[in-house]
Amino acid sequence: MEPNLPDVVLWSIPAFVLLTVVEMVSYRFHPDEEKEGYEGRDAATSVGMGLGSLVFDLVWKIPIVAIYTAVYELTPLRIPVLWWTVPLMLLGQDFFYYWSHRGHHVIRILWACHVVHHSSRNFNLTTALRQPWTSLTVWPFYVPLIALGVHPAALAFCSSANLVYQFWVHTERIDKLPRPFEYVLNTPSHHRVHHASQGGYLDRNFGGILILWDRCFGSFTPETERPVFGLTKNIGTFNPLRVATHEYAAIVRDVRAARSWGERAGR
Repeated sequence: MEPNLPDVVLWSIPAFVLLTVVEMVSYRFHPDEEKEGYEGRDAATSVGMGLGSLVFDLVWKIPIVAIYTAVYELTPLRIPVLWWTVPLMLLGQDFFYYWSHRGHHVIRILWACHVVHHSSRNFNLTTALRQPWTSLTVWPFYVPLIALGVHPAALAFCSSANLVYQFWVHTERIDKLPRPFEYVLNTPSHHRVHHASQGGYLDRNFGGILILWDRCFGSFTPETERPVFGLTKNIGTFNPLRVATHEYAAIVRDVRAARSWGERAGR
């Protein structure tokens, strides 16, 4: 029997809109020369990427749900959706999100999907909406949860809750929080580091809800200097199609230019 769980992303849309407007207004009346703020074309591109991701995610959902359902039917394990199991599911999903996120930074074909989210030189709440259109690469990381008896609908709920949480950490308007929060949770300060392009900040702070995973697995770096946002080689375009596909095109070019099959395989 499928769990009856709310669509947390859908219910959060009014809050997304309201918070974005509040942040825009704050830059209007309290500008800060050290912060990037908003740029019209960049924000429009981020919103467009977000809307496009909703359409493509519906397409990718068909094979993913089929695979998850098959695994769920094959496993003898079942975890019921109860008041005390949902927090454990959220914890498990956040753990595997950390490894999915980390994998999408260090494996180039996965980075080609995730790079979309890092392609803005601005860092504001619309940046959270800049989502990839090729998220089919994410599903394998969560198969262990399904095999452990987590219903696919419960996993979808946890993934949505994780995504909603991460919306508010995409801002420069919130400085560091009190130390206990900074130690345990992913915060705007930690996530600014994650989106930075300078050397000491690259490939750090992969946590979704909890920053504890980064502290445990050696990928944590605190914010000490102002981040420079964007990519090490920025793409210089606001065309959503190019934003979505530019790294795949770069991979194709590199494979064509390789002189041997060893180079093509990345060796």
